[in-house]
Amino acid sequence: MKINYFVWLVIAGALSVVAFSAKAQVSTKKDTTIILLSDLTIQIECAQALDNLYNFKFKQAEQQFRWLKQKYKWHPLPYFLMGLIEWWKIMPNILDKSHDESFLAYMDTTIFVAENLYKKHPPYKVEASFFLAAAYGFKGRLYSEEGRHQWRKAASAGKSALNYMEISKGYHTLSPELLFGDALYNYFSVWVPENYSALKPIMWFFPKGDKALGLKQLKEVSYNAFYTRTEAMVWLMRIQNSYENNNSEAMHLSEYLYTTYPDNPFFHRYYTRVLYGSGRFTQVEPVCKKILERIDSGRIGYEATSGRFASFFLGQIYEARGKLNDAKTYYLKSKAYAEQIEATDAGYYLYTLISLGEIAEKQGNKAEAKKYFNEVKKRSKKKDETYKDAKRRLKKLEKND
Repeated sequence: MKINYFVWLVIAGALSVVAFSAKAQVSTKKDTTIILLSDLTIQIECAQALDNLYNFKFKQAEQQFRWLKQKYKWHPLPYFLMGLIEWWKIMPNILDKSHDESFLAYMDTTIFVAENLYKKHPPYKVEASFFLAAAYGFKGRLYSEEGRHQWRKAASAGKSALNYMEISKGYHTLSPELLFGDALYNYFSVWVPENYSALKPIMWFFPKGDKALGLKQLKEVSYNAFYTRTEAMVWLMRIQNSYENNNSEAMHLSEYLYTTYPDNPFFHRYYTRVLYGSGRFTQVEPVCKKILERIDSGRIGYEATSGRFASFFLGQIYEARGKLNDAKTYYLKSKAYAEQIEATDAGYYLYTLISLGEIAEKQGNKAEAKKYFNEVKKRSKKKDETYKDAKRRLKKLEKND
């Protein structure tokens, strides 16, 4: 996770955009304005569409959101939800830029409609600010993602998100739905400087966070919210798995998301990673095979990124069982998937090469083993463990020649 000054602006903007919405729902003045974000009828209308979105039934979700747009074309909500469809098309493979243009177009439309609401309809000013901050935040997040690294655009979008967040001041927090941004800000405003000391001076300009409170708030949102419930679960799962080393909680969340949205390739892949990390090889084997079957059948969202993980895990499982030919078959699949998406400097690819070399050595094919180990040395840095391991194995082979 590489973070610099520009990404921090996005973290403060994109990951915290919802933070002020808790204050944005209830004005101190009495009026009859319907706030769509908290309207129960709209939530009921959106429920099935959101389920379809997260289950990668994009056509159905789009039809339902288009109906919402016809009814509320003056409001940014339907345009933002349409943008979320494009965002989740990107999620399985963040390097795929084919949906960037559509996603950014929906975020720009959200901004255009929200600005009109903000300037011309005072009762909706705070709600419009929410969508302005959210749209700018998501744009900033995309600009900062791998394969793009458009830092100036990310910084500009993050700054715009922060500016609209300021409008929230003076409003009261009511709903767990609206704790999402507060939770992320509380957690990451502490975690980032703890892990990236160069960013500590930047934190002088931001309110002090609280990691424990952030986790507590994320749990509350994931249990009780409507719009942000699934997104909160995704972040909580990733935090527990990658940063808090809470494997049991990550397992619980990943299993829930996978079983609730079984056609979501991102949830499917993440569940396999948590299972594998927990050493549950019997459980992970059929889940991995299902990923490969869905890739072969052309299921939407299932592609090489998921394939390289699933194949590698299966290779490891069969190698541990002593079934070297089966292991080699899956390692070669993982290698091919990684090369397809040009992920040839990643750890999974390098360890796949080491495993293929090890199998070749066990099967008496020293020339092939040397080829794989030399490839690892070529693609690794001298300080990397993979480089040292490959070098050690090559020395051993040369000694036994």
